Amino acid sequence: MKISFLLFAFFLFLAGCAHVISDESRKLVDPTIHFQNLRTDPDAYVGKYVKLGGTIAGVQNTKDGSQLEVVQSPLESDDLPEEVSHSSGGRFLATTPGFLDPIVYKAGRRVTVVGQVQGKKTLPIDQVEYAYPIISIREIHVWRKSEYEQPQYPPPGYFSDPFWYGGPPYWWYRRPYK
Repeated sequence: MKISFLLFAFFLFLAGCAHVISDESRKLVDPTIHFQNLRTDPDAYVGKYVKLGGTIAGVQNTKDGSQLEVVQSPLESDDLPEEVSHSSGGRFLATTPGFLDPIVYKAGRRVTVVGQVQGKKTLPIDQVEYAYPIISIREIHVWRKSEYEQPQYPPPGYFSDPFWYGGPPYWWYRRPYK
C-alpha cells in the first residue's frame, strides 16, 4: 500500500515538472544567447536556435505566411513569460509559413517561442523605424490565462474583519480589536 502511494506521489510530482516546449526543441536552443545581444546584432546569430517569450502585440497573415509581433519579456523557470509591464528588452518577429489564427494569437496573450534566428527586419512603430530580430518558429506555446493566473482562495477581503477569530465553533466570538 505504501509503495503504490509513493509511486503515485512520485508520478504526480513529475507531472508538475513538465515543460510546455518539447525536449527536441529545448536541446536545439543555445542558452548563451540573451535577448539584449540578439537585439543588438541579430545577424551574428543567424542559424542559431533561441527560446524567447513575451506578449503578442499583433499578428499579420499574408499569402507567404504569418508574422507575430511579440513584446519580449524574460522567461520564468517553467517558460512562462513575465508580465510585459514588469520588464521588456524590446520586440521581435516570429514568422511561420503557415496560418496563425488571429483569434488564437490575439494581442495581449503570452507566448513562448523556440525558433531559428533569420536576421532582422526594419519596420515602423508609430513614427520610429525599429529593427526587429526575426525568429522562424519551430515550436510555439500560447499560454491560457488559467495556466498562469491561479484563483485566490479565500477571496480578497474575506478575512478583513479585524475581529475575525477562526472558524467554527468560534464564529460567535468577536475578539476585541488590538
